[in-house]
Amino acid sequence: MARVYVDGRNVQRSQWPNLSDEELVERCRDWAERHGHEVVLVFDGEAPAGAIGSGHESADDWLIREVPKHPGAWLVTSDRALRDAAAVNAERVIGGGGFLRELLRHR
Repeated sequence: MARVYVDGRNVQRSQWPNLSDEELVERCRDWAERHGHEVVLVFDGEAPAGAIGSGHESADDWLIREVPKHPGAWLVTSDRALRDAAAVNAERVIGGGGFLRELLRHR
C-alpha cells in the first residue's frame, strides 16, 4: 500500500470542465479502495470534507513539507516546481492529467 499525495486543484484543472471538489474526493476515495492505497487529497486553504486544507500555506508548500515524512509516498501533480521540489522524496510522481483520466475511467 502506498500513501498517494494528490495536489487537488492541479488535478481538477487538468481537464475542462473541472470536476467539483466533492466529485474529486469521491473518485479519489473509490480509486484508493480499488487499488489498496491511501489517498491524501490536498487543497489550498480550506478543503471539502474528505480532503486536507493547507491552511495559511500553499498546498505546494504543505506537500513539500509532508511528502518526505513518508518514505515510499507517491505524488500526483503536473506542477513543475512542485515536482522538482518534492519528487526527490517521492517514490513515484504521476501527472495530474493522467491521474484524472484514470479516475474518470471507472464509475
